[in-house]
Amino acid sequence: MTAKLPTARKPAEFVGSALDDLSLFPNEVKTVMGYAIHIAQIGGIHPNAKPLKGFGGAGVLEISDDHDGDTYRAVYTVKFASVVYVLHAFQKKSKKGIAMPKADRDLIESRLRVAKDHYKRTYASKKTASKKTG
Repeated sequence: MTAKLPTARKPAEFVGSALDDLSLFPNEVKTVMGYAIHIAQIGGIHPNAKPLKGFGGAGVLEISDDHDGDTYRAVYTVKFASVVYVLHAFQKKSKKGIAMPKADRDLIESRLRVAKDHYKRTYASKKTASKKTG
């Protein structure tokens, strides 16, 4: 049996300060997060990625990595056919178990709305235009 290789890589779009925030992570963590995003761009799911609860299924994913006693998280969405949106990247500071702080959850919801609007303006319109001309 042969594996089907992807033919194209979706672009990654970073919403808000997600890219700047991710760039502040330790190099080892950036490598893990970058690889997870790359896998999403080619249509796969990183082994440590899991659906973020409360966001309607497996379309919004979270990848976490521990480094020197700290936990880092990145949240991205694969809900759109043409692009992967990185919605948030942060260092977990909550002392209450694994629960995500409400402020981070609210920010992800807000950035998901921004991503939907951006997708409609940028990618969905190109898809419609190419269908009309092609």
